Amino acid sequence: MTTRLSRRTLLASAGALAASPARASAMDDLLAYVQAQRTTGFLVIRDRKTVVETNWPPPAEAAEFRTNYAYETTPEGALLEDVASQQKSFVAVLCAIAEDKGLLDVAQPVSDYLGAGWSKALAEQERAIRVIHLLTMSSGLDTGFGYAAPAGSTFLYNTPVYAALKRVLAAAGKASLETLTADWLTRPAGMAHTAWRQRPGAFADVGNPTGLVTSPRDTARMGQLVLDGGRGADGRRIVSEAGMKAMFVRSAANPAYGRLWWLNGSAGSIRAPAIRRDGPLIPAAPADTVAALGAMDRKLYVVPSRRLLVVRMGRAAPDRDFDQQLWLRLTPALG
Repeated sequence: MTTRLSRRTLLASAGALAASPARASAMDDLLAYVQAQRTTGFLVIRDRKTVVETNWPPPAEAAEFRTNYAYETTPEGALLEDVASQQKSFVAVLCAIAEDKGLLDVAQPVSDYLGAGWSKALAEQERAIRVIHLLTMSSGLDTGFGYAAPAGSTFLYNTPVYAALKRVLAAAGKASLETLTADWLTRPAGMAHTAWRQRPGAFADVGNPTGLVTSPRDTARMGQLVLDGGRGADGRRIVSEAGMKAMFVRSAANPAYGRLWWLNGSAGSIRAPAIRRDGPLIPAAPADTVAALGAMDRKLYVVPSRRLLVVRMGRAAPDRDFDQQLWLRLTPALG
């Protein structure tokens, strides 16, 4: 295990009550649980202060993970990883910036940006698919781009169709996605270790061939951008307040989903691929939690009411109830 600071130093730096046996025990339980869940990076920030920052190298036997997801290591010992579908939430921010610049209108048909015939639907059906439908996973297309339902009527977590949104952005911004991301988001927000990369081998053949590679700290900077209402660490506005708020409006097709962000606190949810459940997304988490979630249990939780950010990277957690179990441990550890 590699850590940048000792656990006690991190607790003290966050103003935690180091003399409280109950809280110290809860923190020990939290970190033991997180490590046992094949985590490579775990970062908790509250009110801009680091509560915990711990990085574990993946074991030698995690060859597939190393090949498909892992890249270099940052100076603090964190692994740069392809964060899977967490990239969607980054793209949502880029779309908001494009709207601010007057380059993108989410109410317009996707075909206005990509041309007719970008899907396998009939021309009339395709014309009804707006950019907002890609942002809310309600295009009505199946994963093969065939017509399945009227646009806006149903939620289907559809990564291949989502990936068309990256082409929409490039067309609207008249530049590559890599250039737009650097100029509009990562450079202004101070994300020094975030970039798009071509995915390796068979992993690239999932309808979304480019992965967003980033670090726990850069992921937390994205979360801080949300907490600060669209402003970077230097106070510079990166996204308008209206653009930020629009990302977290519950969609008609799924109350637990906004514009490529997951939303807690709803009476029901539809999880990927199309699993309906009663109750909030994560019952143990605060109701106002919003999340960027990716395969292999990539997590960015943002809790505005507590000025709290939580980042988790690594391999898929053995515990299939990871979100809930993490929060059941995290809450007493923070106090």
